[in-house]
Amino acid sequence: MMSKASSMPLVVDGLSSVRLDLWLWAARFFKTRSIARQAVENGKVAVGGERPKPSRAVRVGDALRVERGEETFEIEVMGLSDTRGPASIARLLYSESEASRQAREARLAALRAERAGYSAPETRPDKRARRLIRALGDIDAS
Repeated sequence: MMSKASSMPLVVDGLSSVRLDLWLWAARFFKTRSIARQAVENGKVAVGGERPKPSRAVRVGDALRVERGEETFEIEVMGLSDTRGPASIARLLYSESEASRQAREARLAALRAERAGYSAPETRPDKRARRLIRALGDIDAS
């Protein structure tokens, strides 16, 4: 994903390490730092295959696994930042493995295919349809 000219690590403000929750927020994996902290505490983030604490120091070259909803990212830290900037800069802070990207896209395509068969009703059910729906609900209760 990165060109040879930009293969140098991106380090903002001369940082040698950054807190994990802060880096995840700056790299735009999570909308707020507190959500990033909760994700780390709940085991949704792994560093080098191990479950870290939110205060763990992240350095250039660390391998991370980030689970966010239905998506799983396997990334390598390419740069450090403790401030949240534009998405174009945030994309330079990490590089995702090709296998991870393909697996994530395949998973999202499968989810889209599952949802393709369902179409929500255009209008609210009428009185007769509501009675039928309630009758079906009574079958499950007994």
